[in-house]
Parts: sequence; structure tokens; C-alpha cells
Amino acid sequence: MSQMPQLSACPSCEEPLESGDLFCGACGFDLSAVPARPDASPEVSPNGSAAAAGQPVGRSAEWPVAPDVDSSDIPVPTHLPTDLKGTDSAGSELPESPVPENPVPENPVPENPAGAPDSPAAGPAGPTEPDEYPLPAPTPAAAAPAATADPRTTAPDPTPPAGTKLCVACRSGRVDPDGYCENCGHAQPRERDHMEQELDAVAAVSDRGLRHHRNEDAFAISAAALPDGSPAVVAIVCDGVSSATRPDEASLAASRAANESLQGSLPRGTHPQQAMHDAILSAADAVNALAAEPASAREHSPHQNAPACTLVGTVVAGGLLVVGWVGDSRAYWVPDDRSGPTVRLTEDDSWAAQMVAAGLMNEAEAYADERAHAITGWLGADAYELEPHTASFKPDRAGVVVVCTDGLWNYAEAVEEMADAVPADAADRPLHSAQVLVGHALDGGGHDNVTVAVVPFPFVPQGAGSA
Repeated sequence: MSQMPQLSACPSCEEPLESGDLFCGACGFDLSAVPARPDASPEVSPNGSAAAAGQPVGRSAEWPVAPDVDSSDIPVPTHLPTDLKGTDSAGSELPESPVPENPVPENPVPENPAGAPDSPAAGPAGPTEPDEYPLPAPTPAAAAPAATADPRTTAPDPTPPAGTKLCVACRSGRVDPDGYCENCGHAQPRERDHMEQELDAVAAVSDRGLRHHRNEDAFAISAAALPDGSPAVVAIVCDGVSSATRPDEASLAASRAANESLQGSLPRGTHPQQAMHDAILSAADAVNALAAEPASAREHSPHQNAPACTLVGTVVAGGLLVVGWVGDSRAYWVPDDRSGPTVRLTEDDSWAAQMVAAGLMNEAEAYADERAHAITGWLGADAYELEPHTASFKPDRAGVVVVCTDGLWNYAEAVEEMADAVPADAADRPLHSAQVLVGHALDGGGHDNVTVAVVPFPFVPQGAGSA
């Protein structure tokens, strides 16, 4: 007989009980049906094993071993974890247990019999849609990250159309009409910031310098044939007047007009000196034409004035050396052997030159004055009176003619300084010599635009003198 549980209240109606009651006096509940309370509750030891009451904590209890057979002498079935279905953290069913390698089905059935369309697996209630549709495996090209592509094996960017300007900074962006890179926004150097040109018998270089924001100089070099077939070499150099409006346009227009005039007159047999005189007048007309502008332009910019520039040019033809000028740009004669003197072939149209010519100052005093470089002659609509200067010479030895703006001769004003700056092989390497002379001005400070043309003069055995 099992021991009666000691209850203080009926488990059915909570009626208080007395010791020895077999039935509840209120509801008649059979108190003997209540299971006996275990003698002691197991305690968990620190190592995770259960300990019976009264047994010291820390001493593991022995768990009974599961029998190999049940009460009917049938082996106890083995259950695997994969036999129990479960869900993942998202609430979806876990995948079924993996299929063993090389499975052999009891009744082999082809995966897709002939004529049977592909369809999802059918269940008892008919076809069911899968929870997720498998994605196709990526192709090898798509699987590789673009960042790891070898630039040596990738195809280069398509070649931009002919004439497209690329940025000088990033080398990839295109330059918009305003002169800025569409990719990195870098301002591009102007085309006229540095210019070089070389022909067989003449070369010229022009540079913006180190202080000006743009190049207001311009040049034109060319070659023509005289009626007898002998060559004529032309070099024109112009310097825009910075205090005037659009000086860069004035110098460009003047150099082009003078060169075109000489190219038209020299082949017709016009004397080179007369051709130079006419070329200066053509240049003046081209600059004067720039002064014509709409009346509304002056309303918005009342401080505008007429564009203006200076000009110096030379023609070497048939043993004759011709120069022409207006303003303070200069031409120098430098012999190859340097045994003869270097000569300045032009006289400035400037305040300092007028003071020296009038005998009021010597050259050193005049050019030390702050008014020294104020020009008294120029090409432009507001010029007082145009007086083209021309002269012709017949040198008795080979040499070069250096035609330049004041951006150079300010750093080699004396003829001796110019002779030292011109390389000894200038007649054989005119472009290199022009580059050296521009570098001389930049090394000296580059305060102004610098333009130099070097014209070799071959020796012709004739008497020296002026025509």
C-alpha cells in the first residue's frame, strides 16, 4: 500500500482537508488518486549532472541506461535528428536530410520522361509551388568582380572622334567649349599660351610668360618664291597693347594680314621693302576693323577702347635683308662668327627713344624712367598717325635675324647681351635657338609675353651697305 499524500486542500475544489481524510468532504474527490510526492527533487551539480536530495552537490548521479529492447522484446527504434522536422529562424522549414552519394532508388523513374513537361513536385493535393526558385549559376565572366579585371587584358576605351580635345590633367575627360574638362573640371591651357612653328629656313616660338593671364603676342612665318624662282622668307611678330581692348585679337589679326599681303606681293615681283610697307598698312586695316562694334557693346562696357598692337617683320630674299616695324618690337642682326658686331636694326616708337633722339637724355637715363616703355606708335583705330618704318640691308657675312617683342629684349636690351643669348649654331637650328631665347626671358622673370622668330641669313658674296 502506497503512502497517502499529505494534502492541506482538495486538489479539485480547494476545500481544506484534515489529516487522514480519504475523500473530500465538499466534492467527494478521491484523495487516494493523487500521485505520491517524490522524496526529494534532484539538484543540478556545477558540472551539469543531477544530484539527489541529501547527496552532496558536486557528486554526479548515475543515470539509468536505456534498454536495448522494450517490454515486448522488440529492439528500441533509433531516432536521428533529421527525422524530426523543424524550422529555421525565419520560420521556413528546414531542408530535408541530404541524399547519400550515388543513391539507388527502389523504382528508378526518369527525372523527366519523354514528352513530360518540367513541373514542381506534386503532393497529395496536387502540384505545389516551391517556397524559393533557384537562381542560375553565374557565368565565369559575371562571377569575377569588375575591380579585379586585369587592365592589360581589358579592351581600351573607344577612341574619341577626331578633333576631340582631351584634358591635360586627367587625360580622359573631354574639354567643353568654355575650356574646362567635363570630367575633372580642370581649366585647360589656351592654345596660344605656348606656340611653336618651324619651316625649312625660319622658326618662331611664343609663350605667355610667368605673370600674364594670357598670351597677347602673335606671329606668322612663311616662305614665298620670287619671280626668278629664288626663295623669300617672311617672319612677322606682333605684340598686343595691354591697355587696349582685345589686344590678343589685334596682334593675331595684324600678323595674319601682314603675312598674307607679303605672300601676295612678293611673287608678283614687288620690291621686298615696298612689299613690307604695304604689309604694315594691310595689318593696320585689319586692326582698325576690330574697332567696329555694336553700339550696345559700349553701353554695357563704357570703358572699352580700340584694339591695338605693335608689329615688326623681316623679309630675307636674294641677299637682301628687309625689316619693317611700328611700335617697340625689335629686330637684331647677329653674325654667325661673332667677329662682326651685333646690330639692332629697328628704332623704338617709344617715349625713351624720343628723349634720346631729341638729345634730352642719354639711353641709360631714358630707359631708367618709368615712362620709358610708353609707346608713341602702334596699329589701331585710335593711333595718332600711322608711319610705317622700313629699312633694307646687305650683310657681308652669314648670320641670323632675331625678330622679337619686348618680352625678350627687356632681358637682353644691349646688343652685346643679345649676342650672348643667341646660340652659336642658331643658323643651323633656328627652332632650338628660338626656344633658348624664350627660356632666357623666362629665366629672367618672364614678366611679359615672349615671342621670338629666328631667320637664318645665308652669305651672298656682295658688298655690304644699306639700300
